[in-house]
Formats: sequence, structure tokens, C-alpha cells
Amino acid sequence: MTIAPFPRFNRSTTKTHENMVTLKNIQNARALLRRIAVRTPLVECRLDGRSILVKPENLQPIGSFKLRGAYNKISSLSAEERRPGVVAHSSGNHAQGVAYAARALQVKATIVMPSTAPKVKLEATRALGAEVVLVGPASEDRIRKAEELERERGLVPVPPYNDEKIIAGQGTIGLEILDDLEGPFTVLVPVGGGGLISGIATALKESRPGVKVIGVEPEFAADAQASLRTGSIQSITGESAMRTMADGLRSQSIGPINFEHIRKYVDAIITVKEDEIKQAMRRLLFAARILAEPSGAVTTAAAMFHSQETGASGTTVAVVSGGNVEPQLFSEVLAATK
Repeated sequence: MTIAPFPRFNRSTTKTHENMVTLKNIQNARALLRRIAVRTPLVECRLDGRSILVKPENLQPIGSFKLRGAYNKISSLSAEERRPGVVAHSSGNHAQGVAYAARALQVKATIVMPSTAPKVKLEATRALGAEVVLVGPASEDRIRKAEELERERGLVPVPPYNDEKIIAGQGTIGLEILDDLEGPFTVLVPVGGGGLISGIATALKESRPGVKVIGVEPEFAADAQASLRTGSIQSITGESAMRTMADGLRSQSIGPINFEHIRKYVDAIITVKEDEIKQAMRRLLFAARILAEPSGAVTTAAAMFHSQETGASGTTVAVVSGGNVEPQLFSEVLAATK
């Protein structure tokens, strides 16, 4: 695997995108989320001869970080905007985040999900009171259907990642890490559509520029790495994305707003193999008692197998984005150890 070259530039002379999220935006989101999201700890996980710290977002009420951005977004809507309801498209975790936040704020939620989404995520979304509309496996299928429902029903969209409120909500994870650590450290963050890493990187770099932020994605869904390397947003096919077990990272391209944040704040993006993800899931369970879904385990996989590529110095923090893993899949992962 290779690290995507980071296009350095002079921040003082570079024109800032009008939708760039500020540190103040993230701080405001944190104040709002204190009553709804779990303030997750840093947990030690022993690797071979060393240890890392894991940020277990699987401890959130919905089992993933997505609650943070969804609640921050829906809370920002006026009473008139909330009245018809909201619509979102998701492979699973954003669906649950929107459903949970909408229920808490007494707003009707309609979620477009792929028919291939893990059953555990489909059932959890319905259990939270959302209407689920199933479409094909490609992300374009979900986007088209969500836009159609938005027009037909007058619903307000809650994007999975390409939105300032979403980014600010996810960025609260970065503020929590800063509260817990001093000195130089490296943070490994999963990359799908880019909302999580956009928020975390903004919070970290605007508060402590010396912190290193590395994105991690599956080799079969390496669009973010290609985008950072070329300096423009690159896409992958739905067929390629479906080859990875990390269903939460199957976005076929990162969002334009997210790309601006990634270019400004992220130091590098690396990729991991499918077998490395499986081994990381097992290590998290047995060494740290953390149940991670494949998308959440990619960062631990990077720490285990690609430490030279990350160039990590000092403490390494691996963000585990979620733990909503299909029981059958996890049984297969565990069986591979026998």
C-alpha cells in the first residue's frame, strides 16, 4: 500500500471554501450533544509489542458515531422545516443515527437503504420508528431515490457526510480526544464519504496543528486516497465497493465539502486489505473487549499492519467508528482463528 501524496499549500494565501467548518461550529455542536451522545473514552489495545488507544464509538446508543452529526443537523432545522419530516440515504449507520435523532426531536424520518444492507442495521432502523425504503446496492440508487422522495413529499434531506452540520457533529470526537491527550499523537480515522475525518481533522488541526491525522479505507474502496493523490474527486464503481466487507465505507466518492477539509487538514490516506480488517476485528475483541464492525476496524488494521506507512510518532489513536456487525459475519471472522 502507498500513501497518497499530500498537496501542501500556504493556508494564509489559499482561498477558503465558503462551506468550511470552523472550530467554533464544532464547539457549538459539542454543547448541543452533551445531552444525547455518549462521551466515549480512550481504551488501550495491546498489539504485538506495543499498544494503541482506541476511541470506541460503538458505545453510542445506536452503535456508531453517526448519531453526533445527525442530531446536530436535525436540531438546526426550524419548526417549519421539521413538519414534513426528513429523508436520508444510508447503508446502515447513518440510517440509525437519523432515525434516533428524529425520534428524539419528534420528527418523522424516511430512510433509503440498499437491499444489501446488514439485516441488523435494517431492523434497528425500523425499530427506531423510521420508514425504510429499499433500493439497489449502488450509492447512486440511494441518492436518486432520496432526491425523489424529497421532491414528492417535501422532506428535508439529512446528508450522510457532505454537510457542514454533519461535519461539525462528527468533529466533536476530535475535541474529546484533545481533552484526553497531550503531546504529539497520531489519529487514524475511517474514510467513507469523508464526513467523519473532515470533522475530526478540523477539530484537531485547528486546536493543535502538530497532531497528525491519517485516513484509512479498504483497498477495494480507495476513492479518497485517489482523490488526495490527484487533487480532484475520484470515483469507484459500485461493483468495486461491494467487494469490501466494510459496508459503511462503500461510498463511491467523497463529498465536495469533505474534500476541501481533507485537502486542508489530512496528512495522508492509506488502505488496508480485507484479511487485515478481519484480524483487527479479532484483536479488538480479545485485546480490548471492543466489538467492532469491519468499517470500524480498519484503523486498528492500519495500526497493526501499516505502522511504517502511517509514520506515527508518540501515541496512536484508532477511531472505531461503529460496532453494528452482522452476527453471521462476525461468527465467520471468529471461526477463522480456529
